[in-house]
Amino acid sequence: MKTLIVYLSYHHQNTEKIAKVVAEELEADLVPVNQAQADTVTTYDLIGFGSGIYGMKFHKTIMKFAEALPVVTEKQAFVFSTSGRGGTKHHAAFKELLESRGFAIVGEFSCKAWDTVGPLRLVGGINKGRPNEEDLEHARVFARGLKEKSA
Repeated sequence: MKTLIVYLSYHHQNTEKIAKVVAEELEADLVPVNQAQADTVTTYDLIGFGSGIYGMKFHKTIMKFAEALPVVTEKQAFVFSTSGRGGTKHHAAFKELLESRGFAIVGEFSCKAWDTVGPLRLVGGINKGRPNEEDLEHARVFARGLKEKSA
C-alpha cells in the first residue's frame, strides 16, 4: 500500500518524532505540510496527517491544507497528534474535515509531548522529554496495526 504522511511540527519537533517512526514502520513517504502538494496526495492509498494540538485543534496550516484537498474516493487516512495533554478528543474537527473530502478514517494516535506554550513557558513547560522512547514504541505499534488492517 502506497503511503504518505503529511505533518506539521512547530515548536519542539514533537510531532515530527512520531511522524518519523510511523513513516519508517509503514515505509511511507514523509513530507512536511509546507512542502506537500494537494494533487500529489491523491496518488497514495493511505495518507497520514499529523500535527501538534494548538488551541484544542490541529494547527491552522494543516487544516488549510486539508481544506484544499480534492474530493477523493477509496482513500484511507489516519490522524495523529502530540500535545501537552495527550488524547484524541481534539481530532474530531480534523477527522470531520477529511471525511467531508471523501477520506475513510482508519485510525488515530496521540501522545503527550513537551509543551511550553503560553504560561507553561514560565515554569519550563510540561512533559519535558516527551515523546519518549515508550511513546515512540506506542506509535510503532499503532503503525503496525494500520499495516495489519490494510493487509
